Amino acid sequence: MVAEGALLWEPTEEIVARAKLTRYLESLGRAGSSYEEVWRWSVDSPAEFWTSIWHHFDVIGELGDGPVITGTMPTADWFTGTTLNYAENALRRTEGTALVFVSEDGARQEMSHVELREEVARVRAGLVRLGVQRGDRVAGYLPNIPQALIAFLATASLGAIWSAGSPDFGVPSIVDRFRQIEPKVLIAVDGYHYNGKSYDRSAAVNEIAAELPTLRATVWIPYLAAVEEGSAPQQAEPTPSNAADLPHGDVIGWEGLRAEEGPLEFERVPFGHPLWILYSSGTTGLPKPIVHGHGGVVLEHLKSLSFHQDLGEEDVFFWYTTTGWMMWNYLIGALLVGAVPVLYDGSATYPSAAALWRIADTEGVTYFGVGAPYIMASLKAGIRPPELARLRGVGSTGSPLPPEGFAWVSTELPGVPLGSFSGGTDVCTGFVGATPLHPIRAGIIPCRSLGAKVESFDPAGQPVVGEVGELVVTQPMPSMPVMFWNDPDGERYRDSYFDVYPGVWRHGDWLKLNPDGSCVIYGRSDSTLNRGGVRMGTSEFYRVVERFEEIADSLVIDTGQLGQEGRLLLYVTLAEGAALTDPLTDALRAALREELSPRHVPNEIVAVPGIPRTLSGKKLEVPVRKILLGTPVEQAANPDAMANPEVLEHFKP
Repeated sequence: MVAEGALLWEPTEEIVARAKLTRYLESLGRAGSSYEEVWRWSVDSPAEFWTSIWHHFDVIGELGDGPVITGTMPTADWFTGTTLNYAENALRRTEGTALVFVSEDGARQEMSHVELREEVARVRAGLVRLGVQRGDRVAGYLPNIPQALIAFLATASLGAIWSAGSPDFGVPSIVDRFRQIEPKVLIAVDGYHYNGKSYDRSAAVNEIAAELPTLRATVWIPYLAAVEEGSAPQQAEPTPSNAADLPHGDVIGWEGLRAEEGPLEFERVPFGHPLWILYSSGTTGLPKPIVHGHGGVVLEHLKSLSFHQDLGEEDVFFWYTTTGWMMWNYLIGALLVGAVPVLYDGSATYPSAAALWRIADTEGVTYFGVGAPYIMASLKAGIRPPELARLRGVGSTGSPLPPEGFAWVSTELPGVPLGSFSGGTDVCTGFVGATPLHPIRAGIIPCRSLGAKVESFDPAGQPVVGEVGELVVTQPMPSMPVMFWNDPDGERYRDSYFDVYPGVWRHGDWLKLNPDGSCVIYGRSDSTLNRGGVRMGTSEFYRVVERFEEIADSLVIDTGQLGQEGRLLLYVTLAEGAALTDPLTDALRAALREELSPRHVPNEIVAVPGIPRTLSGKKLEVPVRKILLGTPVEQAANPDAMANPEVLEHFKP
């Protein structure tokens, strides 16, 4: 076990001096201020802070003379009279490499800014020919390939609205998402490769398109065919030969969409004009279509990527993600700050568990981001990353990273700070995270993000320090949703975040704020372990259990209800070759008793073939709890929003 709070890394004077955040503070005349002083200013004077972000990064657009912020949550409005376009800011550069694409089979493509601008202009012209206009929706059923980024930028340039899903999503899951937003165009691949296997999705695309009566066209990218032919997707045979006759709209190939040159123009739109629609996981109900605006995303990603990830024009930025997770949207934000995003399509563990570390090596990645489970899997597998000479930072998100994960990075990548971040699809950024000015301590998130007034509330709605409470945001942020799609009176939006503390955003995580502004996330507050009145986040439990080499994964469920003590059940997925023996269960119980408390010794330990997770890799604690309390499996979770729905059957009481 690694002690929480153990010091692992401290910035040198040189690192502090060259940090993007330091240069920003110098420009404000605040070079001598502590981070906490600057954070306090950023949340107490939001109009001044966010206007400074606009000017510091020289955002392209017309800054209106109206008030910077009007109203309060959940109906705050930002930058009245201001117009801009995300794509215009992302495509402002004309020299150097714009992006790199690699796939698990070794294919690689590099695209310059000139080439990217030309491709966006061509696809933009194709969308115009299909009748796409400002406010229309364009949907992508695409892996993390250049065509996804190109199609998004072309859509945004028109003031149209982008939405995407990964091709590993099932048909009902995608239809549940896209049918809500009524897209005019669907852009899809014929299939994809993952973990050394090919997956033909042509039948799925036909089914999806048939369920979207608003489509004017379905655009096919012969990605699977291209890989099998050994060519880039845009060079493959453009005829969508495996497309069925659809009841509505034209069917064309990617080559047909980009066939004609066109001007690269940008429709400047109001600050809050919809940019893209992201979705909640949809595991327990219809996915919530979360709409973000051009202005909020531009300012938030400029601030976060520059000051918290310390990214700029000399950087190569990698984050392992699919188009179905908000981290894709964050990754491509690298274009806003001049960094090169590395787009990767494939498995994180193929052909070996070190696959992503090899990409970091071969592509000269300077900032490497993954979900916390990948770091812990690397630790358990005994991976020794190559010497990554250019690497300046590692990022972790998706779930709490235990102190042992921090320590492993510190040991294997000496001198490289690990920043743990926590936020959400809801704001497409992190509420809390790191900066190059902060020391790194095991298990600790160093700071609250600039412009994010994060607090920890007790059940009475009072802020607390030094104890676990609800993560709340008490002042609006520009990247909060401008609305939910098809939620005209805002009821669904209010119910999602403001039903517990009126006028205060409740995010649904357990948070402990420390006196110095650092914090610890303890997991979802709707899956709390409450044993004998002692509340505990599930992350503390997993830290103990998953330290055992025999345990590959785990899930803990407290079946207690209001006023009634329940059972504490521990489910484990065993490592290859391991068995759930009496000595192992005894050792697990002893460790939990000693390191947590006697109250947290499970009533039962059960081996299962897999732990249910969302498509983005998050453990499904709440649906399993519902199943254990009597909810039928088919009602507790939407299988099409899960990575492994077949395992739910093993949790029936």
